[in-house]
Amino acid sequence: MVRRRGFEIVEKYKNQDLILPERKTKGSAGYDIASRTDMIIKAKEVAFVPTGIKAYMESDEVLQIYPRSSLGFKKHLLKVNSVGIIDSDYYNNPDNEGEISLILYNFGDQDVHIKKNERIAQGVFMKYLKADNDNTLLKRLGGFGSTDK
Repeated sequence: MVRRRGFEIVEKYKNQDLILPERKTKGSAGYDIASRTDMIIKAKEVAFVPTGIKAYMESDEVLQIYPRSSLGFKKHLLKVNSVGIIDSDYYNNPDNEGEISLILYNFGDQDVHIKKNERIAQGVFMKYLKADNDNTLLKRLGGFGSTDK
């Protein structure tokens, strides 16, 4: 079977009983993505939330990461960059093996507890188009935020 797109657990977390993203209904577009660890996000603070998973896909695809709709309403959490973009060449990068993480802001007045394997986001695989004059040849050398370096 040819692997086209999917999720894997990052090698160093394979013994931690993490769950792979999955769609909960046959009509769901997004794969629910969970936190790798228990953590507290303090009121009015930003936190980096690791997932322990990575995504592989074809070179003309992207994984878009959105907050779950209940995140803001029930937990008072916002995804800082609204939509996360996971490029195909992020998979197995040398910095972090392609681990997907989220940056969340707690806009509430109470600290928020995120549990290990609690679903916090959803990922949607999409094809994308390139401009006629696109001739980018650079190769990714790092992980999170590395294309600014």
